Amino acid sequence: MVVGIGIIELFIADSRSLKEKRGVLSRILKRTKDGFNVSIAEVGANEHWKKALIGFCVAGNDKRYINGKIDHILKFIDGLGLAEVVNVKFEMLSFTDLIVADDYEEGKYD
Repeated sequence: MVVGIGIIELFIADSRSLKEKRGVLSRILKRTKDGFNVSIAEVGANEHWKKALIGFCVAGNDKRYINGKIDHILKFIDGLGLAEVVNVKFEMLSFTDLIVADDYEEGKYD
């Protein structure tokens, strides 16, 4: 299993209040969730009305697939034109060595 996690820093130029910021963020988050089936949420800069930090997580079984999906997500958010992507930090973690099914017993978890 491969997990891609990241934080995107956004600058919302047209925002003049926290209410406007939340409106823009809700559109970005909803469209990204619906379009990419990704876990995404505001994770920081909650009280700044021009800045936002959103975190996301993507899981799959191939590093190239996860890397491509992250690239598509970033291009999608930037292409919406609702906010400027200022900075991105992401990491991919592989858990293939941790998956061990030797201790699974039929009927034990049913």
